[in-house]
Amino acid sequence: MATERRNPTLLSLIALSLLAIASAEVFFEERFTVLNIKRLSGGDNFFEQSFFPAHSFFETSVYCQTLNSYLLLLSDNYSLVYCQDGWESRWVNSDWKKDENMAGEWNYTSGKWHGDADDKGIQTSEDYRFYAISAEYPEFSNKDKTLVFQFSVKHEQKLDCGGGYMKLLSSGIDQKKFGGDTPYSIMFGPDICGYSTKKVHAILTYNETNHLIKKDVPCETDQLTHVYTFILRPDATYSILIDNEEKQTGSLFSDWDLLPPKEIKDPEAKKPEDWDDKEYIPDPEDTKPEGYDDIPKEIPDPDAKKPEDWDDEEDGEWTAPTMANPEYKGPWKQKKIKNPNYKGKWKAPMIANPDFKDDPNIYVFPSLKYVGIELWQVKSGTLFDNVLICDDPEYAKKLAEETWGKHKDAEKTAFDEAEKKNEAEESKDDPIDSDDEL
Repeated sequence: MATERRNPTLLSLIALSLLAIASAEVFFEERFTVLNIKRLSGGDNFFEQSFFPAHSFFETSVYCQTLNSYLLLLSDNYSLVYCQDGWESRWVNSDWKKDENMAGEWNYTSGKWHGDADDKGIQTSEDYRFYAISAEYPEFSNKDKTLVFQFSVKHEQKLDCGGGYMKLLSSGIDQKKFGGDTPYSIMFGPDICGYSTKKVHAILTYNETNHLIKKDVPCETDQLTHVYTFILRPDATYSILIDNEEKQTGSLFSDWDLLPPKEIKDPEAKKPEDWDDKEYIPDPEDTKPEGYDDIPKEIPDPDAKKPEDWDDEEDGEWTAPTMANPEYKGPWKQKKIKNPNYKGKWKAPMIANPDFKDDPNIYVFPSLKYVGIELWQVKSGTLFDNVLICDDPEYAKKLAEETWGKHKDAEKTAFDEAEKKNEAEESKDDPIDSDDEL
């Protein structure tokens, strides 16, 4: 009876929410909640876990089936919603590196410091290990759509060397064999190693070749949660955001070497023999002064005097010490003047590149089907959460604010308190001997 009383209220909320559905298409959304509701296409943020706090998983599954029916009646664009009872049922741990005992384990946790103890993610737990895990979603193409790839990551371990990036993969892979050699479509996220590498990777695969972004995008290096967002648009422009702030933007054509250049230097062209590329020439009117080469570099010091106790018989003939000659100007150099015949630096003329072929679909990934994490970590402790793949930057921005934005201040406070506690414990473990101090 209790279940029957709850159903009308929930369905009323759903019906009202359907009227306010936005145009966002969500292909994959993972908050690593115990009860997760994936919305694979369509709609505003209306089927949230908060709709089902008092319901069992069985009841929620019934609601999801009912919701599917409503969506199917409305439009094919909102045709699939399903509920599952644990992130481990959605993510597949790879067997990569297990035979070598080098495969790391994931912990389901909110971390050592957080803004909300119930907001959990998955965290690397073993040092000097490889990690590989992936989740599947219905295959889609981003043709004529904006592609948004977003997730949050926190390096609790004060990372010295290790990645915090994720990958989008196309169909045809074996999730149990997912590893470092598995082809991917997009690799995006922070990477830190020593002092030289502290950047955001944005690697795109085009014609089976991985292409790194040519621009430098620094990543965050502290021990707090940060949200990384990659936006790829149908006009082949992109944006990279950190914590909802744009850090880099541009074009696929200019910021990756995906295509050969449209024009190249004419390999057959040669500089004409009469081409004068000397900007300056010696001044023919400038001649070396007569006797210039006879001027000595040093001369006897005219102010020096022979010491009174100097004995020529015992000390030898006295000679004055030398000094720099103020008249000496160094080797003579002829003055230079502007060359009246200067034509500029010769450059080979540009011609159309015969190897260039334009591609209006350069931004398209036709068969995206998996999202994965594949890492090597010297020091573990990296925590991933709130993974989103959609077509709406505004929806992604709202999700970041609802998750990271809502808890970032509390997380910073918790981190500061943890640091103070650690410092106090370290000082207790290493007391200062007053006698040594004296």
